[in-house]
Amino acid sequence: MEKQLHHHNTQRPPEIVVGGTDHARLTSLANAAFDTVPDTAEELLSELDRARVVADEAVPQDVVRMGSVVEFESEGDRKRVTLVFPPDADISAGKVSVLTPVGAALIGLSKGQSIAWTARDGSSHALTIRSVEQPR
Repeated sequence: MEKQLHHHNTQRPPEIVVGGTDHARLTSLANAAFDTVPDTAEELLSELDRARVVADEAVPQDVVRMGSVVEFESEGDRKRVTLVFPPDADISAGKVSVLTPVGAALIGLSKGQSIAWTARDGSSHALTIRSVEQPR
């Protein structure tokens, strides 16, 4: 019998860092979203649970936080998006809500880190952070 290796499931997600203000706002947001988008709300909460929470001013410059402009690569495509709260989301303007599968995956990652995430259709994807710019 052949042994099958399942790399995706055994891979631990990368360490993430989230500022205290974002952590509190996002926890409230995710809890409030359970009725409308339970899967994504749960994903966001699990990301927040494993995050290292630091003072807002201690979040490194290359870490994705709310309002960050992020360039990431997924399946060979490069995308440049701004991570926003749901009311500000506008996909045509490149503003991705943190309450989407990719938005929840991005929060707290830093340049060079990769993470696996599951789209709404159940397909698995991986993304790698190429650059992070903080809002001015």
